Amino acid sequence: MNRFIYVALLSFIFLSAFSQTNAVKLKANRAYTSKSGLTCTIFTIHQKAVKADSGDVVSVHYIGKLVDGTVFDNSYDRLQPISFPLGAGRVIKGWDEGIQYLHLGDSALFVIPASIAYGNRAVGKIPANSDLHFTVKLVDVKKAVKPYDAAGFDTVKLDNGLAYIIVQKGKGDGVAINQKALVQYTGYFTNGKKFDSSYDNGGKAFDFILGRHRVILGWEQGVVGMKIGEKRKLLVPYALAYGEAGRTPIPAKADLVFDIELEGIEKLNYPSFDFTNSDTVKLESGLKYLVAETTNAYQIKTGDTAIIQYIAYTADGNIFDSSYDRGDSLMFTAGTGWVIPGLDEGIQKMKVGEKMRFFIPYQLGYGEEGREPIIPAKANLVFDVYLQGVRIAAAKLDEK
Repeated sequence: MNRFIYVALLSFIFLSAFSQTNAVKLKANRAYTSKSGLTCTIFTIHQKAVKADSGDVVSVHYIGKLVDGTVFDNSYDRLQPISFPLGAGRVIKGWDEGIQYLHLGDSALFVIPASIAYGNRAVGKIPANSDLHFTVKLVDVKKAVKPYDAAGFDTVKLDNGLAYIIVQKGKGDGVAINQKALVQYTGYFTNGKKFDSSYDNGGKAFDFILGRHRVILGWEQGVVGMKIGEKRKLLVPYALAYGEAGRTPIPAKADLVFDIELEGIEKLNYPSFDFTNSDTVKLESGLKYLVAETTNAYQIKTGDTAIIQYIAYTADGNIFDSSYDRGDSLMFTAGTGWVIPGLDEGIQKMKVGEKMRFFIPYQLGYGEEGREPIIPAKANLVFDVYLQGVRIAAAKLDEK
């Protein structure tokens, strides 16, 4: 480490434009300092190799040291480089700036002042206000995805301000509410700067179920009807995105652009509950229920842990949540307010292995206000529940 610092001091060059342009051809084993205070010494330069640019997904091996030589992190110890989208704020500012001066295979020393590292925050072994030294090697560069070229295609405008452009047609049936969509996407600000992309995560498709409101409204309404292989550019007003407040890294009142390709559609299959021979039971609280399947097993009591599978509907029959969507059961302590009152009361009428349908008035659900945009105000709800198992104090009944 001392040898690297010594070389940097001997060959120090101040380059005022360094942080703004790469027009100047950098030379090996010379230290260049930018306006931000970053000092970069490139030991090996591969001029003919691909160069890292903002928006690329890069992989970097590194050793991080404090100024006294103490190693605080080392990717080589983990046998795995760090990968991140360059220029997206996923790493400290000194890295986002410095990596952009490297070509694939280059190695370098970054001397990063605290102001573009962790500032006055102490992080792990790094004290507050610490300047940092990183020896880095750029081991992979995946070039940024380019925005869809929508020139010459028609723009479809909806009444709520959402607009979309189909730049490539797909095949088959369009994806519908209560189906799982598998998409590749890239999100941009209106100035063209990328802020997120599924390609940054190794190209693994992002999946979500339409109608569950687990994505922004612009997606809920803009993806519906897409066919497999179709590519759309969504023009999303801030009211259908992250609203007036925004959410890091999305600023307040930010209109957004998304390029989306539908890779697949999965139809969801839910178990059916047969209530043909069941009579409705009404409780004093207003809760009603039907029994689809009975058992003679243990009946759950207050304080027991319930293990359930469920499908939740609004009164119009639209599914808004289900444990089957996640492939996992829900666990909660009965009678302690962990779930809405109607479900908490109803579950205590069940025995292990039973299946019931609960009709929950809004007073025992999410009340007069609801939980928009998923649960409307004063929404009566329906839950189909299978009591899969119960954990009693230190004992546990086997799950059915």
